[in-house]
Amino acid sequence: MTDGARGLTLPRARARRGADLLRRRPGLLLGLNLAVLAAAALVAVAAGTVAIAPADTLGIVLHALGLPVDGSWSAAAEAIVLDLRLPRVLTAVVVGAGLGVAGAAFQGLLRNPLADPYVLGTASGAALGAAIAVLIPVRAVILEFGLVNALAFAGALGAVAVVWFLGRGGTLAPLTGLLLTGYAVGSLLAAGLAMTMYLSGANLRQIVGFLLGGLEGSSWLRLAVAAPLIVGGSAVIVARARVLDGLLLGEEAAAHLGIDVRRERAIMLGLASLVTAAAVAVSGLIGFIGLVAPHAVRLLVGPSARLVVPLSAVFGAVLLVLADLGARLAGEIPVGVVTALIGAPFFVVLLRRARLGYEL
Repeated sequence: MTDGARGLTLPRARARRGADLLRRRPGLLLGLNLAVLAAAALVAVAAGTVAIAPADTLGIVLHALGLPVDGSWSAAAEAIVLDLRLPRVLTAVVVGAGLGVAGAAFQGLLRNPLADPYVLGTASGAALGAAIAVLIPVRAVILEFGLVNALAFAGALGAVAVVWFLGRGGTLAPLTGLLLTGYAVGSLLAAGLAMTMYLSGANLRQIVGFLLGGLEGSSWLRLAVAAPLIVGGSAVIVARARVLDGLLLGEEAAAHLGIDVRRERAIMLGLASLVTAAAVAVSGLIGFIGLVAPHAVRLLVGPSARLVVPLSAVFGAVLLVLADLGARLAGEIPVGVVTALIGAPFFVVLLRRARLGYEL
C-alpha cells in the first residue's frame, strides 16, 4: 500500500470505527446529541441584536424556574430572554423534534428514505387552510392567531383524511395508492391555494410568509397550543417504534409477527399526520428537517426504528434551532429558506457518500 493510499484509507477507517462505536452504544450518541441541543439552545437564546452573556442567559432561565440564582443582569435582558427568545427557541425545539419523528415514521411506513412529513398532502392542506383564514376579515390579534392556526391544522388533517379515504382501496398496493392519491390531492389543493393567493390582495405577504416558514411570531401561547399535540404524538410514535421495525420487513412478515398491519399503519399515519399538522400550524412550512434528520441518523445507527425515531427527534431539534438562529442573525429571513440552503447540499452529500459505500 502506498503512502497516498494509506493516507486516504486511514481517515475512513477511523470514521468507520467511530460509527461502529455509535452503533454499539446508541445511548452515547443520544447523550451527545442532547448535549449539542442544550448548547445550541443556550447560544440561540443568548445571541441576537442585543447580545446577552451565556452565563446571564442561563442564570435568567434558572431564576425563572425558581432556583436561587444571583445575577446582575438588567430587567431588559430578562424580558428579552423570557418573553422573546426563550419561547422562540423552545418552539424550534418542539417543531424540529416533531418533524424529525414524523419524517422517520413516514419513511418507515412507506419504506422510502426520501419520504418526508408532507408526503400525504399535509403541507398543501395546511397552506390552504391558513390562506383561507387570512382572507377572513378578523382584526383582533388573538382571534386571528387562533383562526389561522386552527384552519391550518384542520386543513392538514383534512387533506390526510381525504388521501387515506381515497387511497386505501383500488387495485394498487396500499402504499402506492396512498402516494399517488397524496400527489393528486396535493396538486388539487395547490390549485386552490393559488386561487386564494390571487384573491388575497394586500394579504399576500402573510400567506407567502406562512409558505416559507418562520418562528418570528413565536410566543408562550402558541407553544402552549402546539406542544401538547407535538410532544404527545411524538411520544406515542417513539413508544410504538417496534411496530415500525415489523412493518419494515414487509406486510406479510409483519403479519406473521402478529402485527395487525392495517390497524397499525392507520394509527401511525394518523399520529405522524397529527404531529406534522400541529407543527405546520404554529411554524408554517419548514422543509428538509423531516427529510434529512431521519436519513442522517439512519446512516449513523442503522435502520432500527427504535433508535432512529428518538434520535431523529433530537437531531431535528438541533437542526431547526441552528437554522432559526441563522435566520435571525441574517436579518429575520424565513427559516424555511435557511433549512433549504443547509438541507439540500447536506442531503446531496449524504446520498453521495451512501452511493460510494462510505457511510459515516
